[in-house]
Formats: sequence, structure tokens, C-alpha cells
Amino acid sequence: MNQLTVSHINEAVEYIRSQTADRPEVGLIMGSGLGVLGDYMTDVTVIPYHEIPHFPVSTVEGHAGELLIGALANRTVILMRGRFHMYEGYGPELTAFPVRVMKALGVQSIVVTNAAGGIDTGFGTGDLMLITDHINLTGRNPLIGPNDDELGPRFPDMSEAYSKRLRQIALDQAAAQGFELRSGVYVGLQGPSYETPAEIRMLRILGADAVGMSTVAEVIAARHSGMEVLGISCISNMAAGILDQPLSHVEVMETTERVKTKFLNLVLAVIPQI
Repeated sequence: MNQLTVSHINEAVEYIRSQTADRPEVGLIMGSGLGVLGDYMTDVTVIPYHEIPHFPVSTVEGHAGELLIGALANRTVILMRGRFHMYEGYGPELTAFPVRVMKALGVQSIVVTNAAGGIDTGFGTGDLMLITDHINLTGRNPLIGPNDDELGPRFPDMSEAYSKRLRQIALDQAAAQGFELRSGVYVGLQGPSYETPAEIRMLRILGADAVGMSTVAEVIAARHSGMEVLGISCISNMAAGILDQPLSHVEVMETTERVKTKFLNLVLAVIPQI
């Protein structure tokens, strides 16, 4: 599918609404190993991605591939347990398609999480980083092609891609819980190979603090549609060349498992204030 249209979005929305009467207010996109947040939802409807019209499917370990709608922290939420990546062969408009569907369902704010490699040498594995901004080095953009004014403007403003209001809420909640929530710039690459040490040195010069293979297309689409965004990265490993060891997805999963309690407590405290 080269161009997703409002009719594609509406077909997905109609199917989801046929499965639940809940009307979600907050959207949650969970990265590798972070979908455990869905276990805390109540009165939940679970819809496998493959049942939803025009949804792709997740093919990566740690991405369950199901949409959850129900109650969490006294709000009605829609949670993606796993996301789609361009390295799986999906175009940026498809990786961002669930964001379009969330907006059409009535969601006004989304929380986007990911597992990322730490570029800032002051970071450690297991740190949580509040995304203050991003650099899109995927070479792709979900808005390329004809613009549909029903979805958003031709040239959307990205000067506040990540909401200052929501960032302050997250910082306040982390302080109340007694841990330092790091802040930094996330750089999105296409993957799936990890970066070389030379590429990491380049990215540091460009101003990046953490690197990953997701998030940017989703956030561009969210801002295009006027949604407020909070982004949180779990620093699951230090990027190539910082430590004298190879990188692996096993390490990513082990780290997210280790810090899940801190991550869960933060997100659960933020959701009621969004």
C-alpha cells in the first residue's frame, strides 16, 4: 500500500469500535520489552493486529503484536503491545498508521516509548531518558506524498515535537519517586544493523544522546494530526564503541526486564495527569 487514505483509517476504526464500546483518551506505544504495562490494564479488550484492517504485524521479539483497549490509572487508554519498524519492510506511512487510527478514535495525547542505545557517555544501561527532541536520519517521512487536509497541514510545525507540558509532568513524577529522569535527543535510524563506532561518533557530534530504530515516524504523524506527545527511551545498552563488547537484542530485553518496575511506576503516575 503506497498511500494510506482516510478510508483506510476509517475501516480500521470501525472494526475496533465493533470490538469495544470504550473510547480511549490516551494512546500508548510500547517499545521492545515494555509491553508489560498492558498487564496492569483492567476491563481490557485485546485485538490482535492481524485482525485489524490495514494493520501490519509485528515480527520482532519483545513486540507481542496486539492492541489493548481498557482502563489504566483511571483513564481509558489504547495500548500498542509492540510496534512496526521500517526495517521489517514497512513504509513510514504504515509504521505511523496506528497513530492515525488512535487520533480518529478520539485520542489527543500519546506516550511513545522505545529501547535505545546510549550515546551520551554519562548515561548507564537501565536509565530512562525523557525525549526532548529527535533527529530523523531514517531518510524517510510518513508525510511524503499527497497531503490530506483532513489529517493535518501540508507543512506541520515540529518546533515542539515533544510536549513541554508533558515533559514537566514526567520530570515532576520522577523526582517524587526519587530517581533521576535523564533528558536528551533521540536519533532515529532505519536499521536493522546496529550502528558502527564511527557512526556513533558522528551522531554524538550531531547532538544525539540516544539512538534507535523507531519512534520518529510515529511522532511526525502525531504532530501532523495535532496530538500531544510524550517520549521516553529506556537506555537498554551503550551504543557501539562506548563499551568494549558487542551489541545484541538479548541485552536489550534483559535491561528492559530489569528496569520495568521503574518504568511502570513512572508511566502509571504520568497517565492521570495527561
